[in-house]
Amino acid sequence: MLPFLFRRTFGAVVTLVLLSAFTFFVFFAVGDPATMSCGKNCTADNIALIHQNLGLDKPLPQQYWDFLSGVFTGRDYTVGRCDAPCFGYSFATKQDVWATMMDRLPTTASLAIGGVVVFLTIGLGAGLLAAWKRGTVLDKAVTGVSMVLSSVQIYILGPVVLGIFVYSGVMASPKYVEITSDPAGWFMGLLLPWLVMSTIFTAQYTRMSRSTMIEQLQEEHVRTAKAKGMPARYVFMRYAWRGSLIPIVTILGMDLGSLFGGAMITEFTFSLAGIGRLAINSVVTLDLPMVLGVLIFSAALILVFNIIVDATYAFIDPRVRLS
Repeated sequence: MLPFLFRRTFGAVVTLVLLSAFTFFVFFAVGDPATMSCGKNCTADNIALIHQNLGLDKPLPQQYWDFLSGVFTGRDYTVGRCDAPCFGYSFATKQDVWATMMDRLPTTASLAIGGVVVFLTIGLGAGLLAAWKRGTVLDKAVTGVSMVLSSVQIYILGPVVLGIFVYSGVMASPKYVEITSDPAGWFMGLLLPWLVMSTIFTAQYTRMSRSTMIEQLQEEHVRTAKAKGMPARYVFMRYAWRGSLIPIVTILGMDLGSLFGGAMITEFTFSLAGIGRLAINSVVTLDLPMVLGVLIFSAALILVFNIIVDATYAFIDPRVRLS
């Protein structure tokens, strides 16, 4: 297990370095970051001062090294000290990038975790029910509904849901409330975004769990358990369901990136101040420090979750061994 985790961690670090380097040099190819930071009515003296304050007067490789080392050790600017993890200061707001992301993180984390719980609960539950009732009207209905929902996009479903439930006055406008201060308000404020964001994933996991469960029911160890006279429900849940989780967990690890993309669109649609919306605004304004911070932080989370998913294989299925 330890050699596996070491290799995956090393690969993740290399990936993050290459990703950050590519983004860093692409932004410099687009234009001068000092000009982006200076804004309108900027003079040559102001640009020269920004070059000096942000270290942009150094060679490009040195600038990237200063940025990368600052993430781990902090960084000294002319205007002051940026403690680790230092991703610099936003060109648009002049605020610390890390502090801004941490301020937005609870909204995105609540949205993502809630969405995962919704689509796994509904998707896996509906898929298992369809497999249990294979060939019946219920199975056909679940399959048909999942096929329709899999083609519905967030940017289409979101405004429709807002028109039906929010603009009509049935529900309050979605908003983020701290769960520690108001659990009920936190749940109701994110309920619509959860349902909208998880719609496509719910449909996908419904079909996936149904097909994998049907395949597992044909396996020899499941037929042997049935032949021994074990109860059908016990065999269904103890043997077939556990084996069907392997491909589902694999796809879940791959879907984490798509989930973040869905969170960006959902936050923008429902006007939620999360990291996803921050990323969109930063790209539009060419805010290099913020884009780099969001990119590295998001990629690190996705890589960590993928490592965790791979490491759980051996616990889900004893036949899987990590080497």
